[in-house]
Amino acid sequence: MTFEDVRAAHAAIAGAVVRTPMARSRTLSAITGADVWVKFENLQYTASFKERGARNRLLRLEPGQSDAGVVAMSAGNHAQAVAHHATLLGIRSTIVMPEGTPANKISATEDNGATVVVAGTNLDEAKDIAMQIVAEEGATFIAPYDDPAIIAGQGTCGIELIEDGPDLDALLVPVGGGGLFSGICVAARTLAPRIELIGVQSELHPAMVLATGRTAAPPDLTWGPTIAEGIAVKTPGRFTTEIITALADDVVTVPERLIEEAVIWFLEIEKMVSEGAGAAPLAALLDDPDRFAGRTVGLVLSGANIDLRLLSAVIMRGLARTGRLCRVVIEVPDSPGALGELTAAVGRAGGNIVDLWHHREFGVHSARVTEIELLVETRDGESTEQLKESLSGQGYIVDDVPRRAAVRTPSPDPRTGP
Repeated sequence: MTFEDVRAAHAAIAGAVVRTPMARSRTLSAITGADVWVKFENLQYTASFKERGARNRLLRLEPGQSDAGVVAMSAGNHAQAVAHHATLLGIRSTIVMPEGTPANKISATEDNGATVVVAGTNLDEAKDIAMQIVAEEGATFIAPYDDPAIIAGQGTCGIELIEDGPDLDALLVPVGGGGLFSGICVAARTLAPRIELIGVQSELHPAMVLATGRTAAPPDLTWGPTIAEGIAVKTPGRFTTEIITALADDVVTVPERLIEEAVIWFLEIEKMVSEGAGAAPLAALLDDPDRFAGRTVGLVLSGANIDLRLLSAVIMRGLARTGRLCRVVIEVPDSPGALGELTAAVGRAGGNIVDLWHHREFGVHSARVTEIELLVETRDGESTEQLKESLSGQGYIVDDVPRRAAVRTPSPDPRTGP
């Protein structure tokens, strides 16, 4: 695959895929010390870059192939992209999604015009079922990343960010199977060969790092669950690996904590929703700020399809991590009015009680004392400490972590001994 393939794909998909903005983030630049520019691929109709490759691949079908329809396997963005553009082109699509796929993603794929088959306990089994449908119906399989037409389509993102953005010193791109990063590498190496091209993965799924031979697998690698499920790929593509090995400067991994933090930063600073995969490039910038200080850095926010329950959990964890949400246990007398006095004291100290649990059975000092567990919102970490100091100054016993119920060693049974 060559840059001419990417250029042809860019012309082919024009008008059907959004030319997303490439904009400078003044706040992220001030915080990180780099000149930060973001390519907002989350603004595509299906909220991810996947539309680029899907559209380009579908346009390459022969008339007979279009008549027979297409089949894809995906639990997320690829499914919606194929469904949406197949419908626009009048092509019948069937998407196999593994069991356990969130209902909202299944509904979104169906709403985009596809027939959804929920089958297989994981993506590998779902792919096997997809290939059975291909064989039975004579349909064409649309691969999620390891296809030259898919790679060329994803590479159109690279053309736009080079043309619409500044002269970049470095570009950070999420990597799972490698379709987006390999395509961008092909485009960027032709249009701006001096850019440092860096792929980013979750440290729990470093498949491309391992495939490109940049490091050996750590002995404790568990391939655990990650917030960046869009790049949680164990086996990257053969074509994509070859391209990335040849053209990329580096592939790095980032911890889950920083991916969560990056999701919060995009939401709070840029007012943009990002899925975990889309936030991985910002996480890499946060993980190694010295590497990028004073440089012009591009980040590809690749998608926004994050489950609302997961996003809610990330937000709450972010509030807790930054000290804006704290959990304390306070002992009060088990008497009328004691709870009211405590809540008033919290309010006077500037805290907003989000939730409250009253535990009479967990008091450890006396049956006349009860524990109150509070979830309290404050302005910041300093305000949280001031809240605790204020309550302690008023005579309350304040613990940061809920204590376990007192465990008493039972007296020996006189019939059996100790």
